[in-house]
Amino acid sequence: MQSKPLRIGTRGSALALAQAQETRARLMAAHGIDEDAFEIVVIKTSGDQIQDRPLSEVGGKGLFTKEIEEALLDGRIDLAVHSSKDMPTVLPEGLALTAFLPREDVRDAFISHKAKTLMDLPQNAVVGSSSLRRQAMIKRLRPDIEVVMYRGNVQTRLKKLAEGQVDATLLAYAGLKRLGLGDVVTSLLETDDFLPAVGQGAICIESREEDARTLELLAAIHDQETQVRLDAERAFLAVLDGSCRTPIGGLALVEGERMTFKGTILKPDGSVVHDIAREGPAADALALGRDAGEALKAIAGPNFLAS
Repeated sequence: MQSKPLRIGTRGSALALAQAQETRARLMAAHGIDEDAFEIVVIKTSGDQIQDRPLSEVGGKGLFTKEIEEALLDGRIDLAVHSSKDMPTVLPEGLALTAFLPREDVRDAFISHKAKTLMDLPQNAVVGSSSLRRQAMIKRLRPDIEVVMYRGNVQTRLKKLAEGQVDATLLAYAGLKRLGLGDVVTSLLETDDFLPAVGQGAICIESREEDARTLELLAAIHDQETQVRLDAERAFLAVLDGSCRTPIGGLALVEGERMTFKGTILKPDGSVVHDIAREGPAADALALGRDAGEALKAIAGPNFLAS
């Protein structure tokens, strides 16, 4: 490596820092370089600063990436580490998702001191979640449950739960594992009943398309299977114009050279659900994801997503 440190941009939450540190550790191991060859640069995003209302009301996913991408474009950082599920489907010109780390468990975790599973919660229980997807899926399974907005980082949400502000919450199992908090999980929601967010469990790395030095370093830690799965999922999301305003779930799996894909869209109150399933060659991941999105859009009708 050159004498100039590689600057890794990230949000400042404990989970975001853990993901940046994992990326740094993988680069160190792959290239046999020391920790002082890197600098982790913390960037506060709009999404971190807005805590009093749902992100769907103020701009959606890009709120967690905008300031970091600005730092990439003007050269203040060399790469950015993101949770893939936070990434908009359209990136600024000149930037690309240039590496993915091996994907973690994609499931949602149910956490409660009052019940072992979501279905075991008492009638009219209160569940905290800021995700429209989780809110809609909870309401689909348990229409009696009151779902309340629940912003904040992982530790903040667990603290609110411990204080009794809600009876339960749902968090990504992958994030809990990366923070060493897997033991707080009461039970896991299987993907057959509760499809994850597109990209859930996957760390992606964004960089400048023309930055040959960074691209060469990242190639050594890139996981191709994760990229193929995310290609299908993000293509599906792009067709549906997915954002924080629409409850959407999607999951691609690869076995050998074959891919299976499942997708779902829901009304925010969980009252109407449309599902899709596709199977095909993993090499056709983008086309498979797009086809699933177009088919689901046709099934749901033109007014479903608009409403």
